[in-house]
Amino acid sequence: MGLLEGKRILVAGVTMDSSIGFAVAKVAQEQGAEVLISNFGRALSITRRIAKRLPVEPVVLELDVTDQTHLDGLADQVREHVDSLDGVVHSIAFGNPETLLGGKFLDGPWDDVAQALQVSAYSLKSLTMAAKPLMAPGSSVVGLTFDATVSWPAYDWMGVAKAGLESTSRYLARYLGPEGIRVNLVSAGPLRTIAAKAIPGFSDLEDLWTTRSPLGWDNTDQEPTAKAVCALLSDFFPATTGEIVHVDGGFHATGA
Repeated sequence: MGLLEGKRILVAGVTMDSSIGFAVAKVAQEQGAEVLISNFGRALSITRRIAKRLPVEPVVLELDVTDQTHLDGLADQVREHVDSLDGVVHSIAFGNPETLLGGKFLDGPWDDVAQALQVSAYSLKSLTMAAKPLMAPGSSVVGLTFDATVSWPAYDWMGVAKAGLESTSRYLARYLGPEGIRVNLVSAGPLRTIAAKAIPGFSDLEDLWTTRSPLGWDNTDQEPTAKAVCALLSDFFPATTGEIVHVDGGFHATGA
């Protein structure tokens, strides 16, 4: 029996098969979960194509977490396929690389910063509340972050957005805990996803992990991160919420 046997999981924000969200969907299926995935706009057609590469082709939902109409209709859309959700994965982030990343922190315009904060941080609350009518005590929400306790070269306003995401997860844990819903994050080391490739200077971050990760770090392997997400979705962390689990080869625990 798999770790997620019988559970229904929504993985929001799956685009390419190189994404963490795709890896989460794959591992969750391998562990017995029934998985739904989502995307929106022009990326939706890509998501529908890559969905066929999963062990079981999942239902693909259209969901823009910045569109209140989509959020309001999420529960009904999910109920067309399953009657409830046991877990939700937030694999969503965006910051305009031309104005907010790669050393552009001091010049980042508010409109683009506001978009990054809404998509990358506020949407954790938006998605969770949209899915909440489907979730019973024991359900789990898991988001993905990149350590926001320090500044990083090139990451700039996305680092600020991730700090907002981390704080949002703690407040969700506070307010949803009494209803038995857990909210946690997984902080992964740098991975070569489409999103990462869009960050000017991201290779500088990758280089840091080469020499400082006690366990080593493979920036092309999303599976360790996906396994951590699935563990938090499972029943093996019944009393853990508001936590950030690092999957970074131990980099976060080392000094210079």
